[in-house]
Amino acid sequence: MKSFFLLLALLVALPASAQDVLLRGGTVLTVTNGTLENADVLVQDGKITGVGQNLRAPRGVKTVDVTGKFVMPGIIDAHSHIALSSVNEASSPVTAEVTMEDVTNPYHIGIYRALAGGVTTSHIMHGSANVIGGQNETIKHRWGATDPDAIRFEGAPRTIKFALGENPTRVHGRRGSGGTGAIVPATRMGVEQVLRNAFEEGRRYMEAWDAHEADADPRAVPPAYNERLETMADILRGDILVHSHSYRADEILMLVRVLGDYGVDKITFQHANEAFKVAPELAAYGAMASVFSDWWSYKFEVYYSTAHNAAILTRNGVVTSINSDSAELNRHLYHEAAKSQRYGDLTDAEALALITINPARQLGIAERVGSIEIGKDADLAVFSAHPLSIYAIAEQTYVDGVRYFDRENDPDDVRLQISPSADLDTFIEQETGYHEKP
Repeated sequence: MKSFFLLLALLVALPASAQDVLLRGGTVLTVTNGTLENADVLVQDGKITGVGQNLRAPRGVKTVDVTGKFVMPGIIDAHSHIALSSVNEASSPVTAEVTMEDVTNPYHIGIYRALAGGVTTSHIMHGSANVIGGQNETIKHRWGATDPDAIRFEGAPRTIKFALGENPTRVHGRRGSGGTGAIVPATRMGVEQVLRNAFEEGRRYMEAWDAHEADADPRAVPPAYNERLETMADILRGDILVHSHSYRADEILMLVRVLGDYGVDKITFQHANEAFKVAPELAAYGAMASVFSDWWSYKFEVYYSTAHNAAILTRNGVVTSINSDSAELNRHLYHEAAKSQRYGDLTDAEALALITINPARQLGIAERVGSIEIGKDADLAVFSAHPLSIYAIAEQTYVDGVRYFDRENDPDDVRLQISPSADLDTFIEQETGYHEKP
């Protein structure tokens, strides 16, 4: 018994983990359970263990005063290409066998820049050169990790990239211009046929393996293993979430019908500029949409869209997010959500959901992140003002309770590298050798 109490005393005296912190006195934007004024968020072992007023910090847990500031869930980007050393495997219209897991780069500076915008999770995707591209990766922004495994969002569902429209037709349909014959697809109807052929092959492969595994004969020869078809079978089984590059309403409806024919109901349309035209149909199917706030007209097939897209989809019951598809825009997603509020008259909670709980739902990780709730991962962002204000600045960003970004201690902040009395022009000349000629 004496040894038991000695062990208990030692455990109590142990220093708090880096994943333990109490954020005290801020305005807490939970997203799913309203706004709490002058409230605290307690984090232990990387998880949120308390949300409310006048919480007590356990022994050794560091307290951070966030009075006058706003605490929100870490922002989630549902469509990004940061932290990748390759993006497109364009050798075939279908490359379902490749995966971004193999080219994840934890050293990519985009991870740190995303943290500077309050972003804690990114869905890093294969490109749109293929009708059915490679599998994507969901990462947490654990800046400083040297192992790709260390930044992967452990337990996140598998996802895969599809692409509709002119991207795959431009890459594949024009290859035969020298008289050697084009590789399909060359048209939008060719895109549909590539999809149907791939699903049909995947279904036959799945049925062959199911029949083999049900065969009691131990001498039965199994079907030949094929990684591409195995991935297609996993989509049909519901083990992989589909995320499809899309723009036009007609092609969005086309994919819904193809997926319906094969019993696939886990789909998020990426970009989906004309999704507002078919919002009721998307809602009826259970499809989701991850859109830009106000990007369109940058090429002909996206000539028609509206800054009301996210709001129209939301009002029709479609789970909608705002994404970046850009290493730069990635750190400004709170501005993008504010644009959707400005044009679509969304509530604060609806606008913030576009960059938190909704992308979490689209990625299948809403049980872990996307809102401030007890039991969820402590992925949090602290802003100087309400994050939907143009004046807001991300000041601190936590992933699993660890503070990975702190604006006051940012090593790249030029303010920290010069004394208050130093002249900025002189400092730049010293560091770069550049001086402005008279």
